[in-house]
Amino acid sequence: MKIAIFADLHGRLLLAFKLVERYQQETGHTIDLILQCGDVGIFPELEHLDRATLRHANRDRSELGFHDFFVNPHPKVEAVLENLACDMVCVRGNHEDHEFLDQLETVHPNVSLFPVDCYQRVLVCKSGHTQCIETQGGAINFVGIGRIGDQKNRNHPPFIQPYERQAIRQTIRERPSIDVLISHDVPVDMTDPGYGMKELRPVLNELRPAFHFYGHTGKPYSNVLDHNRVTRSIKVAELEYKRKEILEGGVMMILTIEDEEAPTLETVEAPWMKEYTKSNWLYID
Repeated sequence: MKIAIFADLHGRLLLAFKLVERYQQETGHTIDLILQCGDVGIFPELEHLDRATLRHANRDRSELGFHDFFVNPHPKVEAVLENLACDMVCVRGNHEDHEFLDQLETVHPNVSLFPVDCYQRVLVCKSGHTQCIETQGGAINFVGIGRIGDQKNRNHPPFIQPYERQAIRQTIRERPSIDVLISHDVPVDMTDPGYGMKELRPVLNELRPAFHFYGHTGKPYSNVLDHNRVTRSIKVAELEYKRKEILEGGVMMILTIEDEEAPTLETVEAPWMKEYTKSNWLYID
């Protein structure tokens, strides 16, 4: 089973799908699933943009990619998705339309994954729930934890909510075997004193997944051993161009899980990645 990993897209869902399509073309390997670490940029209504997203969108329209390409069918997206069998499974970031996502969670009370786009190919997983996804290429067990932590225990929508904390505690009590933890935030104190989400540490210490992927911090790609001495903790770089014309390293990972083999992780740094520049990526077929 091959799984593509991305972090902060900030509206560039189509770019992520394009990169997966190109990876398949270049390598001959099929991607079975995409996991994404939050800040998808899920804003179906532009009136609900937060200040940061609005500010960035004034400089770069691609910040509005969910609204432009994933609310109503669009030929550019359809052409890419026709060549892909994989769905994208995300956690919430802090830059999403949480009111919209809350409504969808309410509509889907008995499932741990719910679709958010018109193609039914982008799904958000509820925080703290164990996910088991089976594809033709294999299966993966993981837990997703969205939003961000807050040392002041505020309950505004970008911050983790009480019902999500409860779900995390319940999952820890059940002690499932998981391969991966995906989150938007970083464990508290891991990168900077007082910064991060305190709810992540018990999951890492008790469930001890092989990999933890996260985004949010704005720091570059890194791959280090977690404090639990088992988990590889990977900061996935944002799928953004920032002040550069080309993507920085570490924006796309490929996790391979095979029966009776240790999982392997590849950082995609192929020369063809540089073809997808800030100016032209939308127009590359």
